[in-house]
Amino acid sequence: MKLYVKVWCPWCVMAERELHARGLTFEKIDVERDPAAYREMRALSGQARTPTLVVGDRVLPDFGPEELEPFLAETGVAS
Repeated sequence: MKLYVKVWCPWCVMAERELHARGLTFEKIDVERDPAAYREMRALSGQARTPTLVVGDRVLPDFGPEELEPFLAETGVAS
């Protein structure tokens, strides 16, 4: 699982906290520090906003708290 973030982004902070609270392991990728990761995120998601969560071949771009739970359930990460 990969979480693409911009560290100053409040939605990214929320996403990181929520994933930690669920005990989920993920790779946090700061797209502002890593231009290649930013390009990768854009290629995967078709957009430039964060947070973007990748689980397997599923991508949840530019999401808020109300979208996280259904996505995790759909990907089998949480029910």
